[in-house]
Amino acid sequence: MSDAPSTDLDAVVIGAGFGGIYMLHQLRDELGLRVRAFDSAGGVGGTWFWNRYPGAMSDTESFVYRYSFDRELLEEWDWNTRYLDQPDILAYLEAVVERYDLAKDIQLNTMVDAAVFDEGSNTWTVTTGTGETFRARYVVSALGLLSKTNMPDIRGRDSFRGPLVHTGAWPTDLSLEGKRVGVIGTGSTGTQFICAAAKLADHLTVFQRSAQYSVPSGNGPVTDDYVTDVKRDYDRIWDQVRNSVVAFGFQESDVPAMSVSEEERQRVFQENWDKGNGFRFMFGTFSDIAVDPAANEAAASFIRSKIAETVKDPETARKLTPTDLYAKRPLCNRDYYEIYNRENVTLVSIKENPIVEITPEGVLTEDGTEHDLDVLVFATGFDAVDGNYMRMDIRGRGDTSIQQHWKDGPTSYLGITTSSFPNFFMILGPNGPFTNLPPSIETQVEWIAGLIRHAEEEGKATIEPTRAAEDGWTETCQTIADSTLFPKAESWIFGANIPGKKNTVMFFMAGLSAYRSKLAEVADGGYQGFELRDRTSAMA
Repeated sequence: MSDAPSTDLDAVVIGAGFGGIYMLHQLRDELGLRVRAFDSAGGVGGTWFWNRYPGAMSDTESFVYRYSFDRELLEEWDWNTRYLDQPDILAYLEAVVERYDLAKDIQLNTMVDAAVFDEGSNTWTVTTGTGETFRARYVVSALGLLSKTNMPDIRGRDSFRGPLVHTGAWPTDLSLEGKRVGVIGTGSTGTQFICAAAKLADHLTVFQRSAQYSVPSGNGPVTDDYVTDVKRDYDRIWDQVRNSVVAFGFQESDVPAMSVSEEERQRVFQENWDKGNGFRFMFGTFSDIAVDPAANEAAASFIRSKIAETVKDPETARKLTPTDLYAKRPLCNRDYYEIYNRENVTLVSIKENPIVEITPEGVLTEDGTEHDLDVLVFATGFDAVDGNYMRMDIRGRGDTSIQQHWKDGPTSYLGITTSSFPNFFMILGPNGPFTNLPPSIETQVEWIAGLIRHAEEEGKATIEPTRAAEDGWTETCQTIADSTLFPKAESWIFGANIPGKKNTVMFFMAGLSAYRSKLAEVADGGYQGFELRDRTSAMA
């Protein structure tokens, strides 16, 4: 490394959530590099620092919503509910930071505004919001898939007199007790919030954009014996996760829905309804719900029947009943449809009765009703995948900006790198795997670390995918997505929740096992699709 350019750091990591924490540990403790991680938040945790809204929790079961790399930590860490609430997840990530003494190399309350590549020295200059600059050879973005909040531009939004908040930036001092609360949005976050807020607020008004398919979560306490059995079985569990599709810790079905009788289909659906979990219901019941229209309709029809059974008021049930494909991110909640039987909950379908404007007192809808509110909550999701990149000044070779490079939609090679941006890596970048995220994060972090180790050992100055490799990966991801029903539903998975955003493929939808196999194939083939340039020739 003696002929490497002089820099402040070997690597900069942007973000200190699940991805940034593990990347810092890998680069610093396993590769011995000088690394600093930056995060705009006042603490570590990423998504789980910001999303403190009532009801915030993972919808992945507790035993696989964690790191697997530290076997001792898996043995030591306990849990007492089937799913982890936000405070539990944050405490876990804080404990990992403390365990590995990572805090000394994490700079909080620091927004990274720019990262510019210098072709002469093959280094990145990273600039923070406070004007600090750092030179580094490698930059790893751990910005997160769902972190750039989406605030719809509704007329009169700034006129509202009470607290107006986004669930992704929840104030720590905001209480809902005894308040008239309105919420716009009924996606994964919105449905979680609704279930919790209905039990806190004096009255909750739900402004529903799209009716949702939600199944029970099955959340509840777990016994000490259950936790002990899981810990004893972790080697098998993690092997199954890594060799599965969605990595949620259950065995995915290999039985087509239409290959069994109607009676058997209903039995399987009911069995998994009773077990709970959205991904289990979509992928653990039958093998083709995401790809075959008949199988999809069978699952959708079952959920619709449960709405009709559960919701007492026929008009409310009608508004809550989806008529489109069951092909968005699968949702689960303990009592979502039951919430609408409460006297303090009102449902407004804003497809049928649009919001005209937000007033100082609340929300005015087209039918002339002004819904008086004390608190207005936007559960309107995120500008997913590339949203945070687009707010930054990231420039690679030839002063190419990330906005220019992604003008037709975000792309990558392997969900990790992008051409014209040497030594720039992304955790959960565009067209990474659509799975339970911690196992995918671990897979990508370890692979990035392995690629950097290879470059260091070989004396390479830069690592960069070819444009042909990037285009090929994009085509692969598009082909796989087109073989499913997901593109036929309007969803944030393809950017449809952001006005003016091009609807484009943003995930590799063949699963974690196939993704890991592809990464292994690329590495074993001498990092096919990458150009690794010599340090000496690059410095000449």
